[in-house]
Formats: sequence, structure tokens, C-alpha cells
Amino acid sequence: MRGILLCLLWLCVGFSACFKKNNGCGTQDNTVAPNSEQLALKAYLDSNSISATLNVSGFYYKIVSQGSGTTPNLCSHITVSYKGQLTNGSVFDEETAQIFTLGDLIDGWKKGLPLIEAGGEIRLYIPPSLGYGSNGLKDDSGNVVVPGNSILIFDIDLLDVQ
Repeated sequence: MRGILLCLLWLCVGFSACFKKNNGCGTQDNTVAPNSEQLALKAYLDSNSISATLNVSGFYYKIVSQGSGTTPNLCSHITVSYKGQLTNGSVFDEETAQIFTLGDLIDGWKKGLPLIEAGGEIRLYIPPSLGYGSNGLKDDSGNVVVPGNSILIFDIDLLDVQ
């Protein structure tokens, strides 16, 4: 009887360890842009004489201003002003003082924004797999806003981190 109880207790503990609590913050994975995307992004930067730093995940960034506040994590509620554009210069999104949970955003933002602190400003050059991927982005009417496999450029002011 004692052996059965110990076995049941061991099974309960073992199974409970398999379940993770969803904290609603999103997840950070180890996604790295494929080499072909990194090469295409590098070619764009080189052809436009843009100097930026390569992140191990395969995106490039330029810190305009480091900031001096809190560094965001995936659970942070961030307030940002930003402009998103394609490599042809067309702006696909621009907002002022928008609030998001960092973990709910594209991988390029999840990995790029923790490089600065509140009050900072960064420019991100994001390959497709860390952005909207092969599907791109459509508006509510089904119109293509960002074509699939697009390199994205974001200018982001990190106004606040909570």
C-alpha cells in the first residue's frame, strides 16, 4: 500500500512538472534568421551604405539613444512611438504612444527592444522570419500591407516600460 501511494505521489509530481503556467507574456525562442535572409539583409545594408550591428538572431540594429530607464522584458508593457517601412521606403505603419506587451510582438521587436532602456531609440532591420514571414501582413479588409518575405525597418522610440 505504501509503495502504491509513493508511486502515485511520484506520478503526480512528475506530471505537474510537465505543465507550464501561461503568464500571457509571449515566449522568447531561439529563432535565428536563415543564412539566405541574413545575406539579403546584409546586401541591402551594404548597397545603401548603412552601418548597423548584427545580432546573433540575424537582424541588424543601430542604437540611436540608449535611454536611461528600465530595460523591457517579454512581460513588460511598453509604450512606443514607431514607424515601420519597407526597403523601398514605403511606410506601412506609424503610431505615436502605443502600448503593447513586448511578448505579443514580432520576434525582431522581442529581441531588439531589450537592447535599449526606457527613453531610448533604436532602428531595427528585421529579416522576414523575425518579422511577418512568408505570409506578410494584411489589413482588416484583406489588403496586403506588407508583402510576404519582406525585410522590415523600424524606427522605435521606447517611451516607457512598466
